[in-house]
Amino acid sequence: MNDDDIIRLVEDDPPPPQRSEAKAWKVAIIDDDRAVHDGTRFALYDYALNGDGIELVSAYSAAEGRELLRAHPDIAVILLDVVMESDRAGLELVNHIRRELRNEAVRIILRTGEPGQAPERQVIVDYDINDYKAKTELTADKLFTSLTAALRSHMQLRAMIETRRGLEIIIDATPTLFDFRSMQRLAEGVLTQVASLLAVDCAGILILRDLGAGGRRFAVLAGSGCYRECVGADTLEGLDGDLLELVDAAFSTRRAAFRDQRTVLYISTHSGAEIVVFLEAGKRLTDTDRALIEVFSSRLSIAFDNVVLYSQLQGANADLEQRVEQRTAELLAANRRLEAQWRRVRQVNDFQSEVLGKVAHDLKNPLNVILGRSEILEELFSGNSEGAQAAAPQLRHIRSSALRLTSMIDELITDAMNDALDISVRSEIVDLASVVRDVAEANRPLAERKDQRIDLVVSEKLPTLCDPERIREAIDNLVSNAVKYSRIGGVIRVDAFQAEDGNIVKVTDSGPGFMPEDMARLFGRFQRLSAKPTGGETSTGLGLSIVKKIVDLHDGSIAVTQGETGGASISIRLTAAQNGTNA
Repeated sequence: MNDDDIIRLVEDDPPPPQRSEAKAWKVAIIDDDRAVHDGTRFALYDYALNGDGIELVSAYSAAEGRELLRAHPDIAVILLDVVMESDRAGLELVNHIRRELRNEAVRIILRTGEPGQAPERQVIVDYDINDYKAKTELTADKLFTSLTAALRSHMQLRAMIETRRGLEIIIDATPTLFDFRSMQRLAEGVLTQVASLLAVDCAGILILRDLGAGGRRFAVLAGSGCYRECVGADTLEGLDGDLLELVDAAFSTRRAAFRDQRTVLYISTHSGAEIVVFLEAGKRLTDTDRALIEVFSSRLSIAFDNVVLYSQLQGANADLEQRVEQRTAELLAANRRLEAQWRRVRQVNDFQSEVLGKVAHDLKNPLNVILGRSEILEELFSGNSEGAQAAAPQLRHIRSSALRLTSMIDELITDAMNDALDISVRSEIVDLASVVRDVAEANRPLAERKDQRIDLVVSEKLPTLCDPERIREAIDNLVSNAVKYSRIGGVIRVDAFQAEDGNIVKVTDSGPGFMPEDMARLFGRFQRLSAKPTGGETSTGLGLSIVKKIVDLHDGSIAVTQGETGGASISIRLTAAQNGTNA
């Protein structure tokens, strides 16, 4: 550069100071030629964009430029020389800004005095810059134009970055706000999240107005900064005049308002409550800030309704718990009465069986005497033909009636000896394999409802001496119990095969198995064991006792084993039959 090209600055009055409230965009000049710094400052001394001025900061090498960027991370535009301490110092600084500092918002305008060393097309393609100018063509007007375009691009990019950051904060904050279970905690969380959203400390107050029950109840739920002392107030009298006017206006117009550094938000909930949030930030809110605040406010209605619903749910749960407790007490009392009645019924049944047996036994003795005497009379009359002819019909009537009465007494004695389940059997040769298949198929729909599978492993034929209906009942109890107590999606295995000591039916479930304390009362009547039905089914506690009774009546046996990985197996052994006879 020739001396004739250097612009000499003459000391003059300093430029008028910027307004204190105006924002100044930071523009960095990184160039090893001090004349370029002086010329740029002279050309831009009165620059302003949308009422905001600029603040020029300087660095005289790429190394100084790195220090400058660390000291001023909010630089908006860089006027960068290409050739400084090296031919590519400026281009290396561009890579440092974009790749290492990851600063995508700053706009970079390259200026070079020797365009041939860094061809424009190659630089534009290879480097993330926004403009490329030769120093000779960058007049004051073109500098103004390039800087204005760069600042507008920077503003748009900053708005996009701030919007993305704000939306990320809103998305992250939403689950947190929905987790709050009290109105107080939610209100405090709202003020905290708004301050984070605006990236600034702000004083604020959150006021709730409840229109329910025909009244208008105010409550200051949360406050920050100078408004913290207002928390807990149930009137608005303590608020200063300007704030009270803004809050009243928000409740009246049902709209948000933005005034310089003051923001008033209005939120209406489906539960009938109204909320006004007043914020006093330390900065003037941008359009992006306002848009983000409005998006955030639109989600708060659901959060406040969520707290109200949770409160109502707690009340309903408390009421339900009280009702359940009361109902449980009533059921326990009813159960106690039923147990007492059941004990009395058992006592009556036992006494009735005892009396019935005694009466039947005592009646049978005189009947035997009557039968014996009738036989003696018949012998006595045998010698007297006339008396025999007259007495024979009467004696026959006496004897037949006594025999019928004896038969009835025998039946009464049998009934008195039987268990209350009144189980009796009739034996015949039955294909046990067919019975098992039928029972498994009958229970398969119940298993499918619980996503269970019944695996059937049955021999082709198993001739067995048994009562088919009673054995079917016993096997059905075992399979239905396995379905009832197996886990959802479990497997029930049913085996039927011939063994050395008879025919075996084995049912294996995939439930929790039996606890040690269950084993002593496994086959008792009305016994409730540790395992619970997995599908909400009911249990009478009679199933295994019926199975045991039926197997005992068939002179069979029953065995229970625990699985190594859970579940239980119950096997019954019955008498096998071959060629129409017992095996």
